[in-house]
Formats: sequence, structure tokens, C-alpha cells
Amino acid sequence: MENATKANVKQEYQTHDRDTGSVEVQVALLSKRIKDLTQHLQQFMKDHSSRRGLIVMVSKRRRLLDYLNAKDEARYQKLIERLGLRR
Repeated sequence: MENATKANVKQEYQTHDRDTGSVEVQVALLSKRIKDLTQHLQQFMKDHSSRRGLIVMVSKRRRLLDYLNAKDEARYQKLIERLGLRR
């Protein structure tokens, strides 16, 4: 992922001006990488090492979302709605 793309995602989902590590930012960055890797795997179906990386990223995003849901359900609902995730 390019630095400009990463910066745009961070800027869109940050909770304050210097926020780079909140759950919202982490989930948004993972979602972008998951989307890009899914498109890659549709073209290169036999790329099993990338498929494993995708599974790891999806699992990490799931854990972060579960944490956010337990911590603050309103923020969780707002985030999955903004990202268009089904749950």
C-alpha cells in the first residue's frame, strides 16, 4: 500500500489529529489491505502464501472488531457501517 493511500485512510478514520493507532485506524488499514489482496488472489488463484496472509489479516481485523464491540458498541456500529462490513 502506498504511503499516500495509507495517509488518506488514517486521516479519514482518525479520532484526533495525531491519531495513528486507534482501533478504527487499524481496522480501516487492514480492510484496505484485505480488499487489495482479495483482488490479487482473484487474478492469481494459486498464490497460497498470499492467501495465508489474507487469512491472518482477516483474523486480526476480527479480533480488533471484537475488542471494539466489547469496549464501545456505538463506535463499533459506526465503524462497520462506514467500512461497509457485514456482521
